[in-house]
Amino acid sequence: MKVQLEKSFPLPGPAEAAWALLQDVEAVAGCMPGARIIERVDDRHFKGTVAVKMGPASMNFRGEVEVRKIEPATRSLHLLGHGTDSTGTSGAAMDLRARVEPVDAASCLLVGTSEVSVSGKAATFGGRLMSGVADQVLQQFAANFAQRLPAMATVEAAAERGAQPVETQPASPPLNGLALLWAMVRDWFHHLFGARRA
Repeated sequence: MKVQLEKSFPLPGPAEAAWALLQDVEAVAGCMPGARIIERVDDRHFKGTVAVKMGPASMNFRGEVEVRKIEPATRSLHLLGHGTDSTGTSGAAMDLRARVEPVDAASCLLVGTSEVSVSGKAATFGGRLMSGVADQVLQQFAANFAQRLPAMATVEAAAERGAQPVETQPASPPLNGLALLWAMVRDWFHHLFGARRA
């Protein structure tokens, strides 16, 4: 089963800072709910994990991320990822293309297109549910990315002055499946009753 998404998120920072952050795969993984890079194989290949929590139950996925292309001229990035859960009953693959578009000196847009393929037990959720989950994950990712952007802007400014600040990478909490489900139900009711009022 495949799910395709295209999203655009406004960011509170200059395009150069957002582009610097987007190229830092470890930092980007830290913005993804439940994701963590555990090994840098080389400059283009990484190994990581994704933790998903559904109430008292939890699942852990292990996988690999490959940076296929980085284009500074267009501030664009192409990533491929794939992985399986610890029981081997579910698998997922992702093809992500992202770019940063300047708006003005103090803001920009993060634009991304992704195709996610799932197999095994994960595929039984159905396309509509998977689209909702993917959409909520992207919303959380964009919010986390936006929170880290001011720190990256500070790092970029310090680098221009020749200073060497230390940037910390906070751990990302597990992906909360119940919170995602609640957000999807809330959005579904909003669209349902919003359509009836219109």
